[in-house]
Order: sequence, then structure tokens, then C-alpha cells
Amino acid sequence: MSVIHINEDSYEETIKNGLVLVDFYATWCGPCKMLAPVLEQLDINVVKIDVDESPELARKEGILSIPTLILFNDGEFKDRKSGFMSKEDIEAWIEMKK
Repeated sequence: MSVIHINEDSYEETIKNGLVLVDFYATWCGPCKMLAPVLEQLDINVVKIDVDESPELARKEGILSIPTLILFNDGEFKDRKSGFMSKEDIEAWIEMKK
């Protein structure tokens, strides 16, 4: 589908429709860099949020480690995972939680 970069200004609006995977990351994070190409292969809308650019949103969502993926369906929180995951693991997790 698509990968878009947003900040806290458009967060609520962006996650409220459909199945959305939010990736909290940082540009300096090694596992985040490894995860980026995996997320681009997914057939789901992916929203990337840089924790250094949106620290208030990261605090609000309780982000303690990165990368952290949060799955929403029509704005409703479904689940979260932290750390690198393979494409197959992410797809299986999404299928189980949606």
C-alpha cells in the first residue's frame, strides 16, 4: 500500500480510517533502518513517526523502545510490538490482530 511520514499534527486523523500500522522510529536506530525496507513490502498503510521529531506523541503512546509498531483498525488500538520483525512475522501478527 503506502508508507507515509507524519508528525503529531496529523496523527489522529491518519489512524482513524482502516487498518493502519504505525512505526515509531529514529533515523539513528539500527534496527529501525533494517525494518524500513520490510515495511515497504507490506500490503497495508504504514505511518512512520520519528520519535525525535514528535517526542510528545511518543510519550503519549508509551514508546519506550524503538522500533515500535502499533496496529490500529479504524482508530481502535489493536496491538503493539517492539523490535525488528520479518515480513512474514509482521503479516502473521497483523492477520491475527485485525
